[in-house]
Amino acid sequence: MKKKLICMVIFITVMSTLLSACGGNKANEATGNAGTSGSATPAGESEKPLELTWLNILHTASPPTDVVKSKIEEYTKSKITFNWVPDASKEERITTALASGELADIVTLTMMTNSSVRSSLKSGLFWDVGAYLDDYDNLKNIPAEVRTAASIEGVLYGVPFQKNLARSGLVIRKDWLDKVGLAVPTTLDELYEVAKAFTEKDPDGNGKQDTTGFGDRSDLRYSSFKLLSSYFGTPNGWKVDESGKFTPEFDTPEYLQTLNYSRNLYENGYLAKDFAVTAKTDQQQQFAQGKTGIYTGMVDIKNLHDLSQGLQEGMELVPVNKISNGDGKYRVWSEGSGVGGLLAFPKSEVKTEEELKRLLQFVNDLIDEEVFMLMTGGIKGTHYEIDADGAFKIIDLEKWQADVQPFASSRPSEVTFSLKDANPEKEMSNQLIKENNDFAVLDPTVPLDSATANEKGTEMAKIITDASFKFIMGELDEAGFKEAVESWKKSGGTQIIAEYEEAYKKAKQ
Repeated sequence: MKKKLICMVIFITVMSTLLSACGGNKANEATGNAGTSGSATPAGESEKPLELTWLNILHTASPPTDVVKSKIEEYTKSKITFNWVPDASKEERITTALASGELADIVTLTMMTNSSVRSSLKSGLFWDVGAYLDDYDNLKNIPAEVRTAASIEGVLYGVPFQKNLARSGLVIRKDWLDKVGLAVPTTLDELYEVAKAFTEKDPDGNGKQDTTGFGDRSDLRYSSFKLLSSYFGTPNGWKVDESGKFTPEFDTPEYLQTLNYSRNLYENGYLAKDFAVTAKTDQQQQFAQGKTGIYTGMVDIKNLHDLSQGLQEGMELVPVNKISNGDGKYRVWSEGSGVGGLLAFPKSEVKTEEELKRLLQFVNDLIDEEVFMLMTGGIKGTHYEIDADGAFKIIDLEKWQADVQPFASSRPSEVTFSLKDANPEKEMSNQLIKENNDFAVLDPTVPLDSATANEKGTEMAKIITDASFKFIMGELDEAGFKEAVESWKKSGGTQIIAEYEEAYKKAKQ
């Protein structure tokens, strides 16, 4: 795409009413120098808007209206054209776009373990931004460990999405726990008993056995399986011992324990029978409609409650982040070591260093507190308010969902500022997510690279995914699953192991 050369914009905006709600002195430091980075702007150039396209992921049913978008454009002196890709089809759409070269000035890449994505990054398709970040007042604050985790063989191919280290956890119907006379579970055995009671003891009191303990969806990574796996002590992706030997998570005893646990849930009806063909939105609806009582994803607790309005009056929810395997220790898997992906800049669209710098300034400005609030809450007084206790509260849910919600997952940083939520369940969930940092289990391969994994790792992963689903549903026994593991190794897994071990060795030198 042919674009004009646009120079840097200089502006300073401080929203004092928001500082008291979400940042204190840290917020003052972060926003007080907004827009002061980069090269000087020639006279007359500052009024020209930056025209940019953004290939982005849509996590809601519909794209946002222009209400908040226009405010973001006004603040960042830009004109944004979004090309939204539905989350459910992102893998196919993004890999197709990478293969065809039909990209945009900014490309949201969240599938950092996808072989097509990693191959495209390593091929030189995108700019290396590592040397530029320290020139911008917000981007320079991205921690070194986050930059390392977001890099491939030491090269940073985009601005990292900064996420909490580990957001995973359970949401459980507290009112159902009270009905069946059980406490909030703290062990896997207790959790199993909760799932059983939610299925067999009529927790909704309608006189019918029409509820299920675990709702779930067709995604081993973001379903209950990955979380349960970390509770059992399974390594996150890979195990590496003191000698540098790598073992894939699915070749460990703990992974097999998780398979058996999930299989028992499924065979007894405590895990939704249709989980293998259920999408995330359907899983949420099942929970909101009172069909299931355990949901994986603490971060969704408020949305679940909102979805239940008019369907499940009196619903009480409790977020749970500490479940042990009985040894009294807690573990939770970390997605990307605090990295949610990259905002990448393809060289086919961003042809000059000057264009890259202007786009980096745009991303830098998105981290300013004012834009963070626009992308999180919308317009103060229209979409949200800050109450007397300093808590954030949505005023009009329907308007917020239409104008604001789709932008929430596009924030370059979710950790620079924090808001006290007026909803006590959501606030508790937020605090537990922060607590997860204390026992998060990292994936040692995040900053490493394997040529074989890049080439065909995603396709090979289907061998294990299919075998895991079949095992849970009783279509495969332990011997059959172990055969699938051997098939993975013969298909290139052994080479992937060797390449990770070599990359790890080099990184340690």
